[in-house]
Amino acid sequence: MKRVYNFNPGPATLPLEVLREAQAEFLDFDSSGMSIIEISHRSKQYERVHNQAKADILELMGLGDDYDVLFIQGGASLQFAMIPMNFATREKPGAYVLSGTFSSNAYKEAHILGVGEIAASTKDENFRRVPRQDELKINPAAAYVHICNNNTIYGTEFHYVPETNGVPLFADMSSDMLSRPWDFGRYDLIYAGVQKNLGPAGVVIVVVKKSLVAQSSETLPTMLRYDTFAKKNSLYNTPPAFSIYMVGKVAAWIKNSGGLGEMARRNSIKAKLLYDAIDSSDGFYRGHADVDSRSLMNVTFRLPNDELETKFVAEALEHNLCGVKGHRSVGGMRASIYNAMPVEGAQALADFMQAFRKANA
Repeated sequence: MKRVYNFNPGPATLPLEVLREAQAEFLDFDSSGMSIIEISHRSKQYERVHNQAKADILELMGLGDDYDVLFIQGGASLQFAMIPMNFATREKPGAYVLSGTFSSNAYKEAHILGVGEIAASTKDENFRRVPRQDELKINPAAAYVHICNNNTIYGTEFHYVPETNGVPLFADMSSDMLSRPWDFGRYDLIYAGVQKNLGPAGVVIVVVKKSLVAQSSETLPTMLRYDTFAKKNSLYNTPPAFSIYMVGKVAAWIKNSGGLGEMARRNSIKAKLLYDAIDSSDGFYRGHADVDSRSLMNVTFRLPNDELETKFVAEALEHNLCGVKGHRSVGGMRASIYNAMPVEGAQALADFMQAFRKANA
């Protein structure tokens, strides 16, 4: 069996222990004589998987019974539209903090609906940093403030929880969900496409205050209303059972590995290895993100020219370092070092970066 160090941004690497566990029980899940993708979503076996995943997510986030966990299809991109459709109006628009591609896409959907406004933006700086607290211009009549906590493409991350002066705070945490201890209770709604840090593509986790769900618009089609999912425990229709099953296994793996504190410790070590390789390269590697906005999940950097960047990608793959090519919006390299990336993988990439610089500087 060949396993590479997978630095892809999503779909992304998953814990090897989780993959092996899923493989071992795939053909006969819970003595059912069927795989998890064959059993009924109304069965007791699946119900246990579904509810345990919800419980573990809330436990890891330190949230209580006033929050619910919803499993919704359509990716984070559908959330960009569902959120303003359910909660914003022309009189109470959503306030959007633009710090990268996905927050901009979320704003675009609200703008199409005529219920979005910009509270801050770093677009003019090519999204090298997240907006500071003093730059947030929040309409006190806003229905919510929307941020993207970690910017996968640009390699930036919020390292503070924005103060919104009583306006509900919503966050897209697709690429840093459950990667560190955080004050999750300061958010009213959190959503995360799981394919970056928590599982395979196919499901979005929405962690939301129950009181907020009660405000879902009653004029929307059934499957676009949050209360549809809340009232039926995300089982109104057939859910993406395998994706939820894998999310549950990853959540259990995080718990068994020491929780969010241990994830943060490992992620900090990995990020330091790569940022040190950039900062000690005498300009050969140039980080995209400002230092105080650097992401612990996605490390972005450029090389001196396009030819060296093409060579870097090719030679990295020869060293079993996969998925390091950056997004076209930034260019260069991007190393995604989510929870499941072992420290050894980040060390291998840092060592390769140093050797490549010495050979090509």
